[in-house]
Amino acid sequence: MTRLSAKTLNSIPAGVAVPNYDRSTLTPGIVHLGIGAFHRAHMAVYVDDLLKTHPDWAIVGASLRRPDTKEALEPQDGLYTIAVRDAAGTHPRVIGSILSVLDANAQRDELLALMADPKIRIVSLTVTEKGYCHDPATGELDERHPDIAHDLANPASPKSAPGMLVEALARRHAAGVPPFAVMSCDNLPSNGETVQRIVTRFASLRDAALGDWVSQNVAFPGTMVDRIVPSTTDADRQTIAGLIGAEDAWPIMTEPFTQWVIEDKFPQGRPPFETVGAQLVADVEPFERMKLRMLNGSHSTIAYLGYLAGHEYVSQAIADPAFHRLIHGLMTEEAMPTLDMPGTDLGAYRDQLLARFANPALQHRTWQIAMDGSQKLPQRLLGTIRDRLKAGQPFDRLALGVAGWMRYVVGIDEKGDNIDVRDPLAMRMMAIAAEAGDDAEALYVGLVALNEVFGTDLADNQAFGDAVVTQLESLFDDGVVATIRELVG
Repeated sequence: MTRLSAKTLNSIPAGVAVPNYDRSTLTPGIVHLGIGAFHRAHMAVYVDDLLKTHPDWAIVGASLRRPDTKEALEPQDGLYTIAVRDAAGTHPRVIGSILSVLDANAQRDELLALMADPKIRIVSLTVTEKGYCHDPATGELDERHPDIAHDLANPASPKSAPGMLVEALARRHAAGVPPFAVMSCDNLPSNGETVQRIVTRFASLRDAALGDWVSQNVAFPGTMVDRIVPSTTDADRQTIAGLIGAEDAWPIMTEPFTQWVIEDKFPQGRPPFETVGAQLVADVEPFERMKLRMLNGSHSTIAYLGYLAGHEYVSQAIADPAFHRLIHGLMTEEAMPTLDMPGTDLGAYRDQLLARFANPALQHRTWQIAMDGSQKLPQRLLGTIRDRLKAGQPFDRLALGVAGWMRYVVGIDEKGDNIDVRDPLAMRMMAIAAEAGDDAEALYVGLVALNEVFGTDLADNQAFGDAVVTQLESLFDDGVVATIRELVG
């Protein structure tokens, strides 16, 4: 079977949507750092929708860590398939908005030169929470991070996303070129403000005058992004090959739902995102908070408890009535009261999320969502808990989510099998777990002392400790299913 590429595009079956524009006329207006599955299921699709009338906004992607995306897409001329899955089946479409992918390690100079080029007006990012080299508990740059230390000592050959951004901005500043807008599409609280703080601080550490220029001239529009994107399997590749009549090394599987809320702050211009389904707003923060606390907080809770209970996929976990009641209650009773969003039907949003979680065609792995929990917990669960504590309100379901994470990072599931815990703090956490054994309180005391996750306020809060330890003891003694049923009735 032939490989998907510009040459084979004309042989794609008539029922499969393909780019409706001449790709030879495209020029890049966006550089995207961290060109993984989520970007290709989300932003790249919105851009694909508008290139017919705005061909100067195509994307050049960059992989900061591994060259696997470049290796998959380069032989395909940047083309790939997105497959929307629901109960009605799998619906493929070929996306052409990515002109090329650069490997930042092997092509760093080429990438920085492109980012410094005046035609690039937006640099967007999906580098995951840990890619910002920050302290997730405070949102500040982690100045002791080895990549940050490297980039400050070697500013012209940066490794980190903050280092890349600042070096490119420094080159533009030196050349008298207006700065690009920096648009984070990651699940960070107040992601625009957070990235602005990180990048400005890094620039100031490099050079005080550069820091002042970045602070006064660079726009950091905030965003809220939403689409569930499971990892692609070999079975998915075979399915797509059968549907499009060509091999695609890295198709993207996703759900019908997609949402993008963007703060309208682009001094050098932007594509008309609002014409292809994005929502442009003056303040994106309420939407970010809604998504982090309702969708992401629920997802993490399902991931840890579901994995421990033996559920490989989110849809399997939420099909259990007890899990469904837990997540419905977490959103309704604990997350929604912390949100102030007049004009938004939070109940309808909750019901929509529950339906999305239940999509059996999606096969979203609990293990995938469970990755990097130390980076995700502060935004997804702990912020909501802090608000509940401040209001003197109970948070038993949220506490169970935190306890589920603590039980998960022990690295041994309920059957006694090893868990492949993927997390920047995995070694430290497993050492704490090894010392604590099956003593829930000792495990809690060890893990809550991770200030980069919990800060100092929660570590010193008796109500928080009591609630989490109670649930953690039950997880050790009775297991996940019995604990959930005891909590939700």
